[in-house]
Amino acid sequence: MKKVLVTIFACVLVFNLTSCKSESESTTKTTLTTTEPKKSTAAFSVANAKTNIKFTAYKTTEKIGVAGSFKKIDITHGGEGANIKEAINNTEFSIPVSGLITKDSSRDYKIKKFFFGVMNNTKLLSGDLKLVDDSNGIANITMNGETQAVPFTYTIHRNEFNMKAIIDINTWNAGKALASLNKVCQDLHKGSDGISKTWSEVDLNISTTF
Repeated sequence: MKKVLVTIFACVLVFNLTSCKSESESTTKTTLTTTEPKKSTAAFSVANAKTNIKFTAYKTTEKIGVAGSFKKIDITHGGEGANIKEAINNTEFSIPVSGLITKDSSRDYKIKKFFFGVMNNTKLLSGDLKLVDDSNGIANITMNGETQAVPFTYTIHRNEFNMKAIIDINTWNAGKALASLNKVCQDLHKGSDGISKTWSEVDLNISTTF
């Protein structure tokens, strides 16, 4: 009889412990919910548009072009309006250097490490766009810890904004970074004259399709 009572007591104890554990687990469970990022309700939004950032750098004394692009741009402020000009004007942006591509992985690595990697605080290229009139604007671009004004021309055709500019890397006191890149690419940047050269001028062509 004593053994039977002990067995019954043990069963009751196990049942109670199991019940407490289940109740505890059920009360501590949380339901994970995800929220979709808010989409702009403005007629024109740069964040919701498709932006292509293309550049052409140059090597050798013959000035052979090397095309590339950045695959990502983040709009950090502004970028909305009732029309394209209003949306573009005063837009603030940042461009991760990690998103640079030139269709050559070895070249991409060298540019990121031996050019941008030598600069100060340049994991991101950041700045803002200001439209001066119907065809000209100013881009304030921050790179190598400095902010410089870059004039650009632009056109608007239907739902596309296109801007063009030429920048000189030396404007941002980035001669050290340019020399670093030329050194690691010395043989690849030699022309028929045997001289290795990396140009400081870079052409920019940026389009945004709304």
